[in-house]
Amino acid sequence: MTVGKVLLHLCTPGEWRRWLGTGAVAPPSLDEVGFVHLSSPDQVALPAQRLFAGRSDLVLLVLDPARIAAAGVDVRWEPGVPSDPASMRFPHAYGPVPSSAVLTVAPYRPGPDGFAAPEVPVPDAAVRAMGFEPSMLRRGATAEEPVSGGVVVRTDAWPVSRMHNQLLLDRPDRTDPATVLAEADRALTAHGLHPGALLWGPGADELADGLRGAGWSVSANEAMTAPTATGADAGADAGASTVTELDHHELRGFRRTSWARDLPGTGPGDLDQLVDRDTGDDRVVALHHLAVFADDQVVAAATLRRDGATAWLDALETDPAHRGRGHGRALLARSRELAAEYGCDLLALGADTADWPRDWYRRSGFTPVGTHLEASAPRR
Repeated sequence: MTVGKVLLHLCTPGEWRRWLGTGAVAPPSLDEVGFVHLSSPDQVALPAQRLFAGRSDLVLLVLDPARIAAAGVDVRWEPGVPSDPASMRFPHAYGPVPSSAVLTVAPYRPGPDGFAAPEVPVPDAAVRAMGFEPSMLRRGATAEEPVSGGVVVRTDAWPVSRMHNQLLLDRPDRTDPATVLAEADRALTAHGLHPGALLWGPGADELADGLRGAGWSVSANEAMTAPTATGADAGADAGASTVTELDHHELRGFRRTSWARDLPGTGPGDLDQLVDRDTGDDRVVALHHLAVFADDQVVAAATLRRDGATAWLDALETDPAHRGRGHGRALLARSRELAAEYGCDLLALGADTADWPRDWYRRSGFTPVGTHLEASAPRR
């Protein structure tokens, strides 16, 4: 697929989250005029500027036309409004667009002169995996500001969560260590938040080296992907463990114990934030909490996050006393199956390059597609 082949739909994060729940992109225009308004990448700035001038909370759903057609929805190229160029034709989808046709979700912000044609990279497996969490974090943030090389996000409800309060630098080649340190102090430290940054893309390694020189720690997480699976394909790897889907409250005790074990000395209020931040993520992507029980207790768990056709496997862990019994394999198999049931064709995850699960995921069929570097200032 090329960039020119994708179609876009402009909406708010809240609208997209509702459509994730129903399984179809069906805005009011579908009832009002009989179709869903779509655009090509070089067109979308026109309706954005006309309808949403000054708005800084919009997203672009990046759609695969082939998946729309496979759902039996006709896309016709037709005139827009009278103020649009006379020769321009916009794509109109005459029916609900399946949420599984959404390959990526890209925050869309105006510049000083308003909305401009967005940069839409080809939504291959690497782009979908590498952009999943940054997009989720930006949509759920209380505040976002541009910084050199990317943006900074702050999330008021979870100040302890470094993931939700950091610099997201997808163009680290456009900044330098001194600038990152200054912007981290201004945008994070000044707000009582721990300074940190997520780096990926051109220049990430060089910037990370500079931050190490300034005393920051840097760790690498490999983004990995695998196709989802259905029926016997997933069941063959499931083992004997039974996987149950729970709500956040039912899994809360297991997660809290895990965080307390991993971060000894953490206060109860901070532990609560680290556990409950999932409830904020659930407002922008769909979450499924999976668990394995033994003796009426949760002994292993994982969280599956869905965002259109892409799913993300997070926090797969087994209680140390119950490891080696196939619970992880069962959770992974069920995650692949559940993602496929919702129309996802890609399952992604992040694995610490210095830890053993990375090799386990590789043996389980996951392929590396890129690396995120997590940089963090020393504790004060």
